[in-house]
Amino acid sequence: MTQTRRLLLSTLLCAFAMPALASEAKKEGGEPYVKLAPVALPVTENGRVINYLFVTLRINLTAKADVNALRLKEPYFRDLLIRAAHKQSFALPNKRDTLDEARFKKVMIPEFTKIAGVGNIETLEILAQNPKKLMN
Repeated sequence: MTQTRRLLLSTLLCAFAMPALASEAKKEGGEPYVKLAPVALPVTENGRVINYLFVTLRINLTAKADVNALRLKEPYFRDLLIRAAHKQSFALPNKRDTLDEARFKKVMIPEFTKIAGVGNIETLEILAQNPKKLMN
């Protein structure tokens, strides 16, 4: 088999495998979701950056959502998150090394809906949050 044929065959196999892998969560009864790569969110105080929170998120989607299309938009979700975090700090006011999860979700679910479309986001799950430095 020539190198060109091998390349073509492997490309075709990948093209057919990707949708199957992406829809496995639905087949196995799992929830459809988009997992965002870790993002560093600035923590500001009086207009100055005093810390960073490294956050990993999972956007849980509804059953009607197009998982494949929304997973391709993962960079857009991260960009929107970073832009929002530069407008306001999502850290707790009295504990600057911890994410204010309730306020974060209240702000970000409507923002993410602008990308995902109405009725496609079920919940927002914070998988991990780690501060750059611990604050007293």
